[in-house]
Order: sequence, then structure tokens, then C-alpha cells
Amino acid sequence: MIVIAHDIRSLHNIGSIFRNAAAFGVEKLYLTGFTATPPRKEIAKVALGAEDLVAWEAGEVSTVIASLKADGYTVFGLETGVDAQNIAETKADKLALVLGNEVAGIDQATLALLDGKLVIPMNKKQSLNVSVASGVAMYVLSARS
Repeated sequence: MIVIAHDIRSLHNIGSIFRNAAAFGVEKLYLTGFTATPPRKEIAKVALGAEDLVAWEAGEVSTVIASLKADGYTVFGLETGVDAQNIAETKADKLALVLGNEVAGIDQATLALLDGKLVIPMNKKQSLNVSVASGVAMYVLSARS
């Protein structure tokens, strides 16, 4: 599994995403848009060394997505919406997951590049912090194999 953290504003969320990626065996983490990159003390404070355990690269989101698709990945966004598929039901073998901004989610231009959207089914509240959602998603997707 590949994860693309796009336009994540909180350095603490980035650190947490690194930590989740290390915990659930993410192959590579791409940091795109205005997502900050290590080394940053705020990222390191939460990542607790995971930023050194997970392969990562900064890049431009459309270029990263195009490259992954050319390599046979199906690229999904973690988003809500009526057209989103339950994350537990995805069948893609080579999967890349885009995480979006804490407030705005995944921007329309990036959504247009994706193969689809995956949603975490929820009960009363329909949103989670991006770092929490990334952990849930990475767990569910890693448990499929």
C-alpha cells in the first residue's frame, strides 16, 4: 500500500500519519501539496522515529498519481460521499490512498484524478481527524492481505 498525504496542514498530523504508516507496513508515503516534510521537530515529536522507518518522498500530486497509475496502482481517495465505496469492500491489489486536508478534504482537481473514493462507515459523526482516519484506513487495508 502507498499513501499520499496531500495538503495536510498540521505537523502533528503528519507525524501521526508517519507513525501509522510504520505500524501498518505502508510501502511508501508521498507528501504532496503544502504538506510539510521532515526534518521538523513537530513531526518528529509525534512520529517517534517513524519518519526514519518509512520510505517517503515529496512530490507534486498529479505527477505522483500518474506515476502510480502507470505502475498498476489503483488510486483511491479517503473521502465521504454517496459515490464512495466502503473501505472494507475494496478489492484492489495494488492500492494507493490519498488523504486530504483536515478542513476541506481532497480538492476537486485531485479527486478528478482518482479511480474512486473509499469511506470509513461511521455512526453519528461523519468525520474523523485525518490522522485517526489514516490509522483506521491503513489497518483495514493492511488486514486484507
